[in-house]
Amino acid sequence: MIDANLNRLKEGLRVLEDCQRYLFDNSSGARRFKELRHSLQRAYDLSRLSYRDIRGDVLKETTQSESRRANLLSLMIANFSRCQESARVLEEAMKINDPELSTLFKDLRYELYDLEREFLGSSSAKSNSNSR
Repeated sequence: MIDANLNRLKEGLRVLEDCQRYLFDNSSGARRFKELRHSLQRAYDLSRLSYRDIRGDVLKETTQSESRRANLLSLMIANFSRCQESARVLEEAMKINDPELSTLFKDLRYELYDLEREFLGSSSAKSNSNSR
């Protein structure tokens, strides 16, 4: 659970970072997502790899809603949601294993809520939903 959600969170942050970097030419926005992604490094532990079981994952198949995005806005919404949900799972799991890391994921989740409002709550985000 921890391994899957760390990967999901890091991947979602990278998608959001690359949208800001390559599609919106927004260096400050890209940098903020990159900093969040790099803040996860302290949560990585190579021992987690021994729990990884891609072949045995009962829900690894992609759902129809995951295989298509209508536009850039829907891509960003999906990745903000992915990151927020993963951060919440990690926050809860780390309450058992490492309360300090639990706080990291809680803080990251709230930062993501603010970034989502900042990047998707504006009219310019909506008008750029089909850019590039």
